[in-house]
Amino acid sequence: ADLRIISAVDVQADESMLTGESVPVEKRATEAIAEATALADRANMLYAGTNLQRGHCESVVVATGRATEIGRIAQALEEPSTAPPLKRRLDRFMRNLGAVSLLLVAGIVCLQLLAGASLRDTFFLAVALAVSIIPEGMPVAITIALSAATRRMARRNVIVRHLPAVEGLGACTVVATDKTGTLTINRLTAKRVWLPGRGLIEVGGSGYELAGEFTLGGAAGPLELRKAIATLARTSTLCNDASLDPALGAAGRSGDTVDLAFLVLAIKAGIDPDELRRNAPRVGEVPFAAERRFAASLNRHAGGALELHVKGAPEVLIPHCRNLDHGEALGAAHRIAVAGYRVMAVASKPMPAAAPEERAPLKDGLAGLTLLGLVGFIDPLRPEARAAVADCRRAGVAVKMVTGDHAATALAIARELGIAQSPEDVVVGVELVRLPELDAEAQARVVRASVFARVEPSQKVQIVDALQAAGHFVAVTGDGVNDAPALHRADLGVAMGRSGTDVARAAADLVLADDNFASVVAGIEEGRAAYANIRKVIYLSISTGAAEVAVFLLSILSGLPVPLTAIQLLWLNLVTNGGQDVALALERREPGLLERPPRAPNEPIFDRLMIRENTISGIYMGTVAYAFFAWALAQGWSEFEARNMLLFLMVAFENAHVFNCRSETHSAFSIPFRNNWYLMTAVAAAQGVHIGAAFVPGLRDVLQIAPISPAAWLMLVPIAASVLAVMEIDKALRRRQARRA
Repeated sequence: ADLRIISAVDVQADESMLTGESVPVEKRATEAIAEATALADRANMLYAGTNLQRGHCESVVVATGRATEIGRIAQALEEPSTAPPLKRRLDRFMRNLGAVSLLLVAGIVCLQLLAGASLRDTFFLAVALAVSIIPEGMPVAITIALSAATRRMARRNVIVRHLPAVEGLGACTVVATDKTGTLTINRLTAKRVWLPGRGLIEVGGSGYELAGEFTLGGAAGPLELRKAIATLARTSTLCNDASLDPALGAAGRSGDTVDLAFLVLAIKAGIDPDELRRNAPRVGEVPFAAERRFAASLNRHAGGALELHVKGAPEVLIPHCRNLDHGEALGAAHRIAVAGYRVMAVASKPMPAAAPEERAPLKDGLAGLTLLGLVGFIDPLRPEARAAVADCRRAGVAVKMVTGDHAATALAIARELGIAQSPEDVVVGVELVRLPELDAEAQARVVRASVFARVEPSQKVQIVDALQAAGHFVAVTGDGVNDAPALHRADLGVAMGRSGTDVARAAADLVLADDNFASVVAGIEEGRAAYANIRKVIYLSISTGAAEVAVFLLSILSGLPVPLTAIQLLWLNLVTNGGQDVALALERREPGLLERPPRAPNEPIFDRLMIRENTISGIYMGTVAYAFFAWALAQGWSEFEARNMLLFLMVAFENAHVFNCRSETHSAFSIPFRNNWYLMTAVAAAQGVHIGAAFVPGLRDVLQIAPISPAAWLMLVPIAASVLAVMEIDKALRRRQARRA
């Protein structure tokens, strides 16, 4: 149920799975909330699925089941999802191929009947031509290409849930990524310490790493500096209710995330929290409360001395401190906060030696405190995130950060990543509430923005819709329940495997096993490689089919006999495309895939380049094969001899042409054979099977073939190899044009 709080004492809730807010949220019963207030700012509400971290409250149920915020997300997931880009492209391609095939077969059938061929022979020829034009092995080869890519992606920590989604990352033009847990490690960390009179110190390490240097001005801090930090860490450890046992891992951590971060800071400063607490037992305390905004602990130290240890909001504690310029300290706190950090002040003071009652820490108020320093906490970047974002940009893929965090925190992280630089790059969730009513210029602002902060689940869907309306293929990454609707709506949803919720994984097409944004870049590269291999299979299948159609058309139009019988045509497709296209689907990825720009969202598989390649290679092979057939008949060869030699030539043509198909841009001679030993084996097997069939009694009679002499081979091999030279010239011309462009 969703609850509205009617009375509360020291309530904090972790709402990260619903709102994306990376730090616990303080809840208050007396807060008046406007209707349009974002989920993350509704301080008088508790939501189904979130965790209460501290305090107690009395609440009234205001929504259950599908009416809760998490229920609304469930309803959004019931809407039909967008088909993967590859499926849309293949469906369009196969429809067009089917229509063209019907027209070509109908044309050849009409020509045959007009030439006086029997209806029976014409029927079988039409069937054989349809098989050659529509490559029946292509779906198998495409499935194998996707399956091989799935395996390669799994090795790089990208798990594929739906096979057509394999190449989806390679097709995307925009990645809308969650911040918490994807770009950051999702562990609050003390990264900055400001000491009075000494300035700002950077703290190394992230999350629960216990090693980390203190650096001032780029150099490791001197001994005196470390002592000052240790004094601050000593107070923050004693005024602390968390526990941390590194030996037990996650099971050894309990308590508030800020308190845990303070304990990690203390260990980096050389303090053993357990030993310190034993030597300075707590004798009184003031627990944290939202209205007070600080916590205090009274501890008895060696010799019976009492000391008050306090931590809390800088604007609350600094006015009570006596050892510094208040304006300077408040200015330092402001600068750290503007940089996106959550700032806590740490202070202490000696207390009278008289035995106190339990709430004695406040009997004299906070007057006379000594400020030990300010600590800035942030969910730090993953070490590889910055390089991964740069790789996306190099690949022509825009990265947009979508988070439930405050705008200042989001912008600070985005600046570190190189995603955004100025506040103009940030759109806040309240701006998206009015999005449907805004004009095209406002919609364009959403498309131009790089960071979206304080965003609710439904607004993430709005962002995806706006980007898709602008013509982008959108990939969305996320881990929480709040990300599920956007994962479902996007062209490609990518969920986190470790920290992700079951809801997010169920809504996604891909899952990152290591929760690492760098794996998205690996997925982009492997997706592009898979798509390139699918294009290679289509290139081989369509160009060889076009060559066979060209031979038939030219022969029929010139009055020559049918160049191949129906059974020979079927055999040709079985021998050559039966194994070569499958082996071609296993080609290793080409270098430089990430340097290429992403494909245009409306670009078909059979694009201008594919039309050019298939036209040149198909017409060349078909014309040369026809010329050879016509020459053989003119030399007085029988139809049996001419067809036999033509069939050997077509097999050799397709064996040679498969090497052209290994890359659409690189020279066939620049790609090592070791990149695809399966293809070498398939080519050798195709020739071996065809040559062997000519020696097998019964089979050679059905196929109407016979062995050929070495002299005939010496004539056929250069002719078949010439297709390599023709396509190499075409590739060289295209590379020259690209360099000029």
